[in-house]
Amino acid sequence: MNIAIVGSGYWGKNLVRNYHQLGALRLICDKNEVLLARFQEQYPDVETCLSINEVLSADDIEAVVIATPAETHFTLAREALLAGKHVFVEKPLVLEEDQAEELITISADNKLVLMVGHLLQYHPAFVRLKEIATSGELGRINYIYSARLNLGKIRREENILWSFAPHDISMILSLAGEEPENVLATGGNYLHQKIADVTTTHLEFPSWLRAHIFVSWLHPFKEQKLVVVGDRKMAVFDDTQPWSDKLVLYAHEIKWQNNVPVPARAQPERVGIPEAEPLRLECEHFLECISNGKQPLTDGREGLRVLRILKASQQSLDQNGKKIYLPPCAAGDRAEKKGLQEQTPLIAYESSRKPPSPSHRHHRGLPSVKDGFIHETAFIDDNVTIGPGTRIWHFSHVISGSKIGRECSIGQNVVIGPHATIGNRVKIQNNVSVYQGVVLEDGVFCGPSMVFTNVYNPRSYIPRKDEIRPTIVREGATLGANCTILCGHTIGRFAFVGAGAVVIDDVPDFALVAGNPAGLKGWMCRCGIRLHFEDDKATCDVCGKKYVKEENKVYEVE
Repeated sequence: MNIAIVGSGYWGKNLVRNYHQLGALRLICDKNEVLLARFQEQYPDVETCLSINEVLSADDIEAVVIATPAETHFTLAREALLAGKHVFVEKPLVLEEDQAEELITISADNKLVLMVGHLLQYHPAFVRLKEIATSGELGRINYIYSARLNLGKIRREENILWSFAPHDISMILSLAGEEPENVLATGGNYLHQKIADVTTTHLEFPSWLRAHIFVSWLHPFKEQKLVVVGDRKMAVFDDTQPWSDKLVLYAHEIKWQNNVPVPARAQPERVGIPEAEPLRLECEHFLECISNGKQPLTDGREGLRVLRILKASQQSLDQNGKKIYLPPCAAGDRAEKKGLQEQTPLIAYESSRKPPSPSHRHHRGLPSVKDGFIHETAFIDDNVTIGPGTRIWHFSHVISGSKIGRECSIGQNVVIGPHATIGNRVKIQNNVSVYQGVVLEDGVFCGPSMVFTNVYNPRSYIPRKDEIRPTIVREGATLGANCTILCGHTIGRFAFVGAGAVVIDDVPDFALVAGNPAGLKGWMCRCGIRLHFEDDKATCDVCGKKYVKEENKVYEVE
């Protein structure tokens, strides 16, 4: 493997050291001739150059590692991908969402690795913490707190939010397994009028998980801490501690006495972790992904998810702490629809169709999903496909032939299939049955106890499995609690069906319908806020997206 590193200064020198130790470093590119001369003395077997064009035109260079200022990331990464090179980019991936989407698409079209330097995802302590959280040992995670504080290094090309917070956002999203519904950020500018030195960011997730991020480069001491509070145990990842103390669990409980909550403290439990440099593990992962055609843990989509949170946080910061609501469907899914699905294969597995006894279930082992969770009481048939990051909760059953996308949340007592299709990032609440013939596209929300049908005129005495009428719920639609969707209809993109409604006709994109039978009551933004039209035009009061209405249809204005 021949690697070129572009940018070898403050952080780049650490990448130079690691890739050289791994025997992969062939070329260092930097504008600083003095710095290059020092590297030539230190690493005489490595070539140096001043121009990125020399890197891109070198046929023997297979991959480019970019450690330059963030504003240069898009241009350099794009040129490297178009030149047929695999690309690793230090955080943040880019500064704009459309730039990230373009890089994701180019890498997918050309079957190239695109990886982002979210370093702490590779830290042995965080890897073990995520295993513990995924196993259910912490119980339900209620909130996550992170602090990344220090005195310096103070930057002028970016504020503290963009400099420190990406690592914490990346870890929180990884633990949450879902994206937040809204973001609120506040901060202070003390050294420069337009550059924040201290920020606090608050994230609210659909599952009621809350997360808080505190970052500062004006702090009297160094602190790098992640606290995860579950209803069974609490975990603390403190990267400033010795290896033996970096990850500690606390089995604290809250007990009720005389109707008063009383904390019951437990002794700390230190979790043993292997001692290894996270950056070296990250570099090894990049090389392994190139060699084996693997999808990176922190790929372009993960970089885009973090970017979305950074952008929303900055927007909130600029508006003095205004709560910013995020669209229910990730912007990166647009790139995914251009063929990115092939880059992240779904995880398929086989299991017994016969519901096993508890002892038999323990013996055969539970099916597993990469970065996801299947509760021990759930049952998964043969020939089922489930995407990475999906969580399936108590007493749910996925029937043969069904396909579930990535990062879905399947609640309690849910039945899916047979041969049902669930897209990415779909949330199905408790007591819902998704029958054969039902297709849920990306980002659909199914409220508690809502009902699908698949036969128009069922009779117990007359089999009508060959008369199933398909139901399609388009991207981002919300189906409220206890609503009923009669089969053979299409629910439009980002439509909103009110609680208890009975839908007997197609529902247009962005429509708000309610009642029995369901009737049109208005229009909804993709972020879930009601729109108010004047002269057939509307602007969302929360996210600012614009819409036009033509002949009783609503279209989003790009």
